[in-house]
Amino acid sequence: MTNYGEDLFKGTARYYSRYRSLYPASLIRFLIDKFSLDGSGQMLDLGCGTGQLAFRFTDWFEKIVGIDTEPEMIKKAVFLGKEVRAENIAWFNGDIHTYKEKSGPIFRLVTIAKAFHWMDRAQVLETLYEMVEDDGGIAIIDNYFPYKELLPWQRKVDEVVKHWYGNERRAGNSTYSHPINSHQEIVSKSKFDLEIHEIPAYEQVWTMDSIIGNIYSTSYGSKRFLGKNVYSFENHLKEELLSLDNSGIFKEQINVSVKLAIKKK
Repeated sequence: MTNYGEDLFKGTARYYSRYRSLYPASLIRFLIDKFSLDGSGQMLDLGCGTGQLAFRFTDWFEKIVGIDTEPEMIKKAVFLGKEVRAENIAWFNGDIHTYKEKSGPIFRLVTIAKAFHWMDRAQVLETLYEMVEDDGGIAIIDNYFPYKELLPWQRKVDEVVKHWYGNERRAGNSTYSHPINSHQEIVSKSKFDLEIHEIPAYEQVWTMDSIIGNIYSTSYGSKRFLGKNVYSFENHLKEELLSLDNSGIFKEQINVSVKLAIKKK
């Protein structure tokens, strides 16, 4: 597994909280029904970012723990938690192994959304096995579909990003390469039972500002990589997008796959 260093998401938190796509209500309802959530028990959101997913479950658990390795993400999550009065969420800056050494509660549900590919996945599942209650499980939420054809506006965004950021996708102190083995392969080799579910696709509406903000929320698109070229990049991207559609509004259908790792009695 590649070591990307400690600065993988440095400088992205404020864009992450504002511009990342929200999780659809259909996903939340699916997990509530699947795990018979009733306001009791505990949940862990691993790789929680700024807490968007954790906040959606505050009515469904007594306590939620959000863990992230990026201190800026946790700082922003704490701030947002106070804003929405989410008093039953505890935030922890670190990884799951460090957290387990300090405290090892039993969780009914663990969510890992858009973060599993950054982790030592087999080791994380091994660590979590003892932390998940019987008939509980881990929901790995994924919208990575490598063979999905890009829309014209998305291809244009890719072209402009490569022009200003380079052809290689930077990630922390290295370059990103997607794991060879799929998430389902990793789960199927663990102690958990694997289930795969597809959530109905939903429409995401993008503006030019939200497209740019979303880029700045990523590991490869951190604003710090642009240096003095921030305004040149933004103007270039806006010009190219407006040449495709002068409304500046763009849409896409987002697919969501949920890989469940279920702990049977």
